Amino acid sequence: MLTKLLNVSLLLLASSASCIAHADISRALQHEARTDANKLRDTARKPEQTLTFFEVTPQSTVVEIWPGSGWYTEVLAPLLAEQGKLYAAHFSDKFSLLPADYMQKGRADYNNKLASHPVYKNVTVTEFAPLAGIAIAPSGSADVVLSIRNQFYIFDGETSLKHALANFYRALKPGGVLGVVAPRLPDHMLDTDWKESGYVPEQLWLDQAKAAGFSFEARNDMLLNPKDSADHPAGVWSMPPTLAGDETEKAKHLAIGEVNQMVLKFRKPRS
Repeated sequence: MLTKLLNVSLLLLASSASCIAHADISRALQHEARTDANKLRDTARKPEQTLTFFEVTPQSTVVEIWPGSGWYTEVLAPLLAEQGKLYAAHFSDKFSLLPADYMQKGRADYNNKLASHPVYKNVTVTEFAPLAGIAIAPSGSADVVLSIRNQFYIFDGETSLKHALANFYRALKPGGVLGVVAPRLPDHMLDTDWKESGYVPEQLWLDQAKAAGFSFEARNDMLLNPKDSADHPAGVWSMPPTLAGDETEKAKHLAIGEVNQMVLKFRKPRS
């Protein structure tokens, strides 16, 4: 009886914490620093559900991998501003597989965003390159590492993914969460030439994360899109919001919607 009561109490506490996190994330989504263009994509990207699934709270220390122009930073910075910490692991000059001017512009634009509003004052910019041993945050400091919409495999295959996962593992506290949102290759396309498409088999993430020491905890289907055939001329970059291709292709891909994405939660063992 005591065990049952304890289990019920733990479930109630977890449910209560989840409701509180939802409310905090909801408030962060309404912050004045968020751009209208980014808010328009909330329905497609489901940030409230995603961050809740990955156990991000206002007290979390979070590492955002390759934040790009800062779509998620606009949510994470106000969420973590008072009690948490955000490390933004942006492009690194030690990574030679992306054009230098592209990386420099990306970092400059991101730094300009951080300078645009006081809510970003506590964001610490670090660096990340999947083939270099750069510290994305102090070792063992992060509650959550977020890798959202990244395509590490296209750089040096499984080697890139292996190095990335080892870096994420070092940054996390024991019991910390690795949250992955990534384009999912349909199982029936495993024998196709998918390696430059940006889509990756889910099993590859599962296998490599296990080899890196992570425990797989859960998947969520909230960002799956069965209409995405994953065979587009420019791979994932054919799809919104990039929409590579001519006007006919853009119209076709807009009608399909967002990239088919897996949402995977891994945990660094507590001991």
